[in-house]
Amino acid sequence: MKTTCKNLSDTKVELKVTLDQEDLKKARKIAIEMLAKEVKVAGFRKGKVPAKVAEQYLNPNDIAGRAIDIAVRTTVPEAFNQAKKVAIQIPKVEVTKYVPDESAEYTATADILPEVKVGPYKNLKVKKEKAEVKEKDIKDILDNIAKSYAEKKAVKRAAKSGDEVIIDFTGKKDGKAFPGGTAKDYPLSLGSKTFIPGFEDGIIGHEPGDKFDLELAFPKDYHVKDLAGKKVVFTVLIKQLNEITIPKFDDAFAKKCGPFKNMDELKADIKKNLEAQNNHKIEEKHKDDLVNALVKGSKVSAPEVMVGDQLRMIKDDISRNAAASGLTFDDYLKQTEQTEEDWEKEAKKVAEARVKASLVLQVLARDQKIEASDKDVEAKIAELRDVYRKSPEALKNLKDERIKQDIKNRLTIEKVLDFLLEANK
Repeated sequence: MKTTCKNLSDTKVELKVTLDQEDLKKARKIAIEMLAKEVKVAGFRKGKVPAKVAEQYLNPNDIAGRAIDIAVRTTVPEAFNQAKKVAIQIPKVEVTKYVPDESAEYTATADILPEVKVGPYKNLKVKKEKAEVKEKDIKDILDNIAKSYAEKKAVKRAAKSGDEVIIDFTGKKDGKAFPGGTAKDYPLSLGSKTFIPGFEDGIIGHEPGDKFDLELAFPKDYHVKDLAGKKVVFTVLIKQLNEITIPKFDDAFAKKCGPFKNMDELKADIKKNLEAQNNHKIEEKHKDDLVNALVKGSKVSAPEVMVGDQLRMIKDDISRNAAASGLTFDDYLKQTEQTEEDWEKEAKKVAEARVKASLVLQVLARDQKIEASDKDVEAKIAELRDVYRKSPEALKNLKDERIKQDIKNRLTIEKVLDFLLEANK
């Protein structure tokens, strides 16, 4: 067998394979043995006919057809080994020449793992942000906690900022109701700025039972193009007005929130939790920034088939999240005002970045001999068993060798990221 390789791109090759008499002789022998199991010959049980006997009863074209099929299937892996290429999809094969028992030629085209040259992984000059908790951050958390303890009292008076109103409203553009502009029994906190400018201010001064129109205009940069900058009319009915009493930030309030003696302890706990959250976000962003810098300094291409797989995964994630809200992927596209082509164009960039990062980290792991141990994998599986203990299907999946390999790959990547962090302290 002789193999020549033609690079179609950094991630795709075409192999031209020439088979000689010896290759075809081996394939013919296997073909006859396989066909012999199907032939019927007097004096022999089906499947027990000797190959030499069966050959006399077999159609030469059947032998030739089966032989070339076997010859190709058995030599394709060897051809990629000879070319020192790793196919990441089933190769597309085309037989271009075949003289039974004499010679044959075929081409095998496939996406391959590209050659990856990892750039310098030390001193990547990536700055790590500092975790900082501001007094305003603590105040915002306290305000949210206070709202959960707020007392509501229905009153009959003119609405003012800080009140909650229960309203029905219908929005119309050019006299026709537009999608998302109608609701009933909607609780709105005046001053929250959750509606377009002028809406909440237009309610202030009105009393329960009032029905009125608000002539407004959507902001020019509004995310829905059909409404951006357009004039609309909202018909609003105030069904109830709730006066909100927010508790005072004192020691009594702190004791309601948990095992705290005073406000200082409550604030200290909030600050501690915010610092932990901020540190986690900063750590994750720092890892992403390091990987991006490493990929930028490396030589790596993203095979189309791998990008396609990532693109499907991204779409599946969006579809699952949309389904949780009772929406479809098409609904998501409408909400974000994208065509599928626009979405795919942007998502493909993300998919390519993920593939490149994965390939670079895999090679770095190989070069640095970083690998999750069997003990690491078993510990993770034990952890997952505890998480999914009430799901028989999930527990069954954890026994699948492919799942175990996926867990091992993920743990290995985590170790590589830790290595990268340590190398750039």
